[in-house]
Amino acid sequence: MVQNYYFINIGNISELLCPFLRAGNYRTQLYDKQREEYQPATPGLGMFVEVKDPDDKVILSRQYGSEGRFTFTSHTPGEHQICLHSNSTKFSLFAGGMLRVHLDIQVGEHANDYAEIAAKDKLSELQLRVRQLVEQVEQIQKEQNYQRWREERFRQTSESTNQRVLWWSIVQTLILVAIGVWQMRHLKSFFEAKKLV
Repeated sequence: MVQNYYFINIGNISELLCPFLRAGNYRTQLYDKQREEYQPATPGLGMFVEVKDPDDKVILSRQYGSEGRFTFTSHTPGEHQICLHSNSTKFSLFAGGMLRVHLDIQVGEHANDYAEIAAKDKLSELQLRVRQLVEQVEQIQKEQNYQRWREERFRQTSESTNQRVLWWSIVQTLILVAIGVWQMRHLKSFFEAKKLV
């Protein structure tokens, strides 16, 4: 049984805010050896999408078609993993074939499909624009809160480092004084033993 796995590391999302909506659009293409180019995948080809947060908890685990959109909300900042694997074992395509996956990850307000929201909630163009602006303001507030938290964490790290440097310099000074006192006593006892003093 052959399984094709595609691991995508989203990287460090600690720069992004939590909780935050993320969306991924993907489409697959199969390589056609006769035409020597990639063609859109057949509808029977599916992709299984699994998303894990930095704590290795599964956020999303679902089967999709050959192209689609998946969304998930992350509550933990850090490195996330997206694992895509195909159900290609149903086909004999991958005996030597190739599969291309186009993946577009969107974050925050960009992850919302406003056309779909407008159709679902029956919003006018003005109402939709107001909703977009409200979400942008919320995102700005989240970013400001995150920057405050980050600044506070940086300040704590700086103060901790300064404290350690201070104590290290005090310890070094005490060690130097102790070695100096020991050397003076040692030299004094040496000179007294040689009767030079």
